[in-house]
Amino acid sequence: MIRVLAVASLLLTGPAFAADTPPLKPGPGIDLVLKKCGICHTFGYIRMNSTFLPADGWLAEVTKMRQAYGAPVSDDEAAQILDYLESQYCVAVR
Repeated sequence: MIRVLAVASLLLTGPAFAADTPPLKPGPGIDLVLKKCGICHTFGYIRMNSTFLPADGWLAEVTKMRQAYGAPVSDDEAAQILDYLESQYCVAVR
């Protein structure tokens, strides 16, 4: 019985801890990124690509999302998203 209660307790409290973990680094533009990018994919995609994408790579990704996949992002929003990605998740070109 104690094991059942312990497992139930972990299952019920686990999501609460996960909800407190921010999906991305804080910074100007994060709200727009959460709103627009999260429509189609998880934020793990951003973190994964951050290990190798320089600024022009992020520009290519945002352009692809808009043009090839039809992401509902205006020019102004794309600029804000790029500013956020470049400031928080950009690899410097050597």
